Amino acid sequence: MNRKRYRNLDPTARPATFSELVRWQKERFKKQKDMSFMIGQAPDKQQALLHTNQDKLTITWIGHSTFLIQLAGLTIVTDPVWASRMGVGRRLEEPGLSLDEIPPVDIILLSHSHYDHMDVPSLRKLKGTPAVLVPEGLGRKVRKLMKANRVYELPWWGQVRIGLVEFHFVPAQHWTKRTLTDTNTSHWGGWIIQRHKKDSSEAIHGHGSESVYFAGDSGYFQGFREIGEKFPDITYALMPIGAYEPEWFMGTQHMTPEEAIQAFMDVGASVFIPMHYGSFYLADDTTEEALNRLLTEWMRRGLENYHLKMLKHGETLINVFKNKNCN
Repeated sequence: MNRKRYRNLDPTARPATFSELVRWQKERFKKQKDMSFMIGQAPDKQQALLHTNQDKLTITWIGHSTFLIQLAGLTIVTDPVWASRMGVGRRLEEPGLSLDEIPPVDIILLSHSHYDHMDVPSLRKLKGTPAVLVPEGLGRKVRKLMKANRVYELPWWGQVRIGLVEFHFVPAQHWTKRTLTDTNTSHWGGWIIQRHKKDSSEAIHGHGSESVYFAGDSGYFQGFREIGEKFPDITYALMPIGAYEPEWFMGTQHMTPEEAIQAFMDVGASVFIPMHYGSFYLADDTTEEALNRLLTEWMRRGLENYHLKMLKHGETLINVFKNKNCN
């Protein structure tokens, strides 16, 4: 049976070839990296708030690309991965909250099917009876793996509303593969999560700045500008900064920290929250290198510190941000 194969907006952005993969693996053996730097765990975790919250926008970093987001009474988990290993490598730090410590989940958002973003044991162990929002082409697999009834499969720019929250699936530059034969048979992308506005007066009454952009996994591409144009009120941008080295191999699929800052500015968000680092050794860059490059570029551009929020594992950010005008 012929299956649809998905592509990036830039047709030259493709998965690496086998010969390129072999070249990278040969290069890796020559590198010695210090992996001792740790992000650490939040000293004061907010489990009590997370189990009772019905009105505040909260963002809790579990680790890698896994966040627990609460908005308008919904508990949302992005790319659930509580796995202790990824391939042959052990997790660098424990998840910020365990599966037992988080509240029942209402919504699961998947950006794509790679193992470090879609961990089946984690999906199955989440509490609650969540609706699962997935990219086009991934619905059938998720229904089978999770035995889930409420699975929404969205194309780029598709949207669904659940309760008072709208979820928009937006483009990214990446690829997918879980088996030898399923390369790019499901799509990839990011998610805009925002409170539904009944009318324009809601912004005046305090709900105009409750919007989160979860970028998923992506190389830098011009689509970030289009996302910013279509969604001009993004408050928080959760942007990947890791797994970029070697850049000749990773460049089309993962951003450098400098490119992530440019993407943040392209979408016009108020606050940058870095992710996709510090949990797994997926490429040749280290946690410390990614953070150093991020902070160096942030200072070089003269950006204000209050527009950057680097969370520790298990740290909960509670929305109090009102000032856009970062860029």
